[in-house]
Amino acid sequence: MRPNHKRPFKSFVKKANKPLQLAISDEVDEVCEQPYEGEAKVGDLLGFYVWKFRFNRQEYLIAYRPPPKEVADNTSDLEIEFLAIDFYKVGSHENFYEDLKRYIKEELS
Repeated sequence: MRPNHKRPFKSFVKKANKPLQLAISDEVDEVCEQPYEGEAKVGDLLGFYVWKFRFNRQEYLIAYRPPPKEVADNTSDLEIEFLAIDFYKVGSHENFYEDLKRYIKEELS
């Protein structure tokens, strides 16, 4: 699947140091290979998944929204490369979910 990076995701990666950028890139590749392995969210964030990873003893979270499982399961290998995973946010746990909800609300209006 092809990654699609939203503004908050791009902004964080741009400001991060090079080793962290590379670590995030590796994690994005891993998420694209197995998009439904992350933690599925409920409530306000229904449809979103969160992938957790550690870098320099700090835990980071990546919020993303893969295509619905039914769509992904019913595609052939040739069509799968056209499906996109939207990566919304990456960062430490502090205010992560509040910022994500705020961005989603802004995006919808």
